[in-house]
Amino acid sequence: MNDIDSQLKCLVKNWLDWDENPETKKEIMQLQAVEDKNELKRLMSKRIQFGTAGLRARMGPGFSQLNDLVIIQTTQGVACVLKNEFSPDQISKGAVIGFDKRHNSERFAKLAAAVLLLSSIPVYLLKEYAPTPYVAYSVRNYKHVAGIMITASHNPKEDNGYKLYWSSGAQIVSPVDKMIQDQIEQNLEPFKSGPNKHDDPWSYDDVISSNEKTGKLLEIDETCSEDYQNELCRLKMPLFTAISDAIITYTAMHGVGYKFVRAAFEKMGLPSVVPVEEQCEPDPEFPTVKYPNPEEGKAALDLSIKTANEKGSSVILANDPDADRLAVAEKLSPGTWKVLSGNELGTLIGWWLLENHKARIDRNDEVAHLDGCYMLSSTVSSRILKTMAEVEGFRFEETLTGFKWMGNRADQLIKEGKTVLFAFEEAIGYMCGSTVLDKDGVSAAYVVAQLVHYLYASNSNLVQKLNEIYRKYGSHVTHNSYYFCYDSKVINSIFERIRNFESDEENIADKYPKFLNGIPLESFRDLTAGIDSSQPEYTPILPTSKSSQMITFYLSNGIVLTVRTSGTEPKIKFYSEFYDKSKKFDNKEDAQMFLKMHMKNIINFLIEPAKNGLIPAAGLE
Repeated sequence: MNDIDSQLKCLVKNWLDWDENPETKKEIMQLQAVEDKNELKRLMSKRIQFGTAGLRARMGPGFSQLNDLVIIQTTQGVACVLKNEFSPDQISKGAVIGFDKRHNSERFAKLAAAVLLLSSIPVYLLKEYAPTPYVAYSVRNYKHVAGIMITASHNPKEDNGYKLYWSSGAQIVSPVDKMIQDQIEQNLEPFKSGPNKHDDPWSYDDVISSNEKTGKLLEIDETCSEDYQNELCRLKMPLFTAISDAIITYTAMHGVGYKFVRAAFEKMGLPSVVPVEEQCEPDPEFPTVKYPNPEEGKAALDLSIKTANEKGSSVILANDPDADRLAVAEKLSPGTWKVLSGNELGTLIGWWLLENHKARIDRNDEVAHLDGCYMLSSTVSSRILKTMAEVEGFRFEETLTGFKWMGNRADQLIKEGKTVLFAFEEAIGYMCGSTVLDKDGVSAAYVVAQLVHYLYASNSNLVQKLNEIYRKYGSHVTHNSYYFCYDSKVINSIFERIRNFESDEENIADKYPKFLNGIPLESFRDLTAGIDSSQPEYTPILPTSKSSQMITFYLSNGIVLTVRTSGTEPKIKFYSEFYDKSKKFDNKEDAQMFLKMHMKNIINFLIEPAKNGLIPAAGLE
């Protein structure tokens, strides 16, 4: 190791001193023995950063991956922030910890529990694997100070993650993430018997067993699931009055959802789903799918469609592996299936929840009126809820991308005495009601199943109802696509060209393009630079951040386009929507063709100078 710089030597020494896992410790020792400087640098030099989405990474040794030591260090940072930010009385409420069935998930959960216990923070540990929404529900329902969920959702089998909820039951937002990252870096050496003691190394088994005796650690058994299912009564739809002959097929995508969806349907009196047998028991190897992500559409639903065809099903419900997302497909004719987009399903659920809320008001089951009701969606999702709000009289708000923003905004509205009916994002995430302030694939499945039976009992279906909604409010068609780009300089050049398109202009807002592919712009919003041309003094309403690129264009022909970089992948993403307000087109298909034609030209216009540095992907054929 003579040729390895002193900083790397120090990192390796720390790892070998601190890591108590024999497998990951051995891997670093082997790399040290053969002096593999490049691999050691890759694993050691760049620490995985804790953000508002927590952590998500490949499992393996080193500070750049997920492993026992990184979980311990992360939880030490979380524990320090909790004790700094909350009173002893609040801390006494403890934190809840859950886990899915990925490799190492239960182990990581127990390690996190042990660290919190060593920090004198009581822990409520879910006894068995559970959906992610159960942790969000538990924090809010049982008034815990925080919640930790060990899951990587729909990532590949090699990955795992660490998701954090704050006392509201919503995901954390800045500056909490920065506070945690600071405390992680200040507390890298694992606690021994406590944060300021350095006795013998501990095992999580010893810590947990000793704290079980003192009552500082409690296991949450089936009570959580029962309480959650009881809360689903709030989502029993008054318009759903009859069971149809529709058969619904369900897949858990090798994740945790089936047991909990089955229990919810049984408790609420819905017919049992037909399970995709090969995918309904948890399996961390995800053996039947390349990507365990129902958002991939038909590519991920082959077995579901096969089962549905064999069993005579008309509808497929699909959760992702941690059951916080929901995808839906419907049979249009023998051998023909339509996988609803996230925006289409959001449109249907929004309509369904609204109509049932109106029915409750009419029946005097609720005293709230529509002007105190809110629906939310992210800025890259369809604006159909905004259009519906303008017609129906409820309130609509747009948030930044991600349920951390919608969950926290929902919490604020509830504190103001408002009713939050629904929130969604186009990436098949749905929050029905406000029992869980995060996306929830279990409750969404229950809500959609009621809608299916309601429609099929009246000789209609999901696609027909979707078209009726568009006829009433005007078609909202979307087209999303992306390019891969592995060179940050190329990405920056694209966005800087947009910001300096009219370089001779003195006013910074006038430097942006005034036309896109010959179409006049009505306004634009740059949440990276902090400019919104539609607002007084160009000040955006939504929060701004220089950590990622995001510009939205509002065109005079009804098209809205958002161009943004991905926070987790080397991508430039394009989200577009056309609202046919004047009902120019007779059908949705023509409106879709209109949008696709324009978007192909507009995207080429925006990326033209840097096109050689981009790799086209979905939707750019």
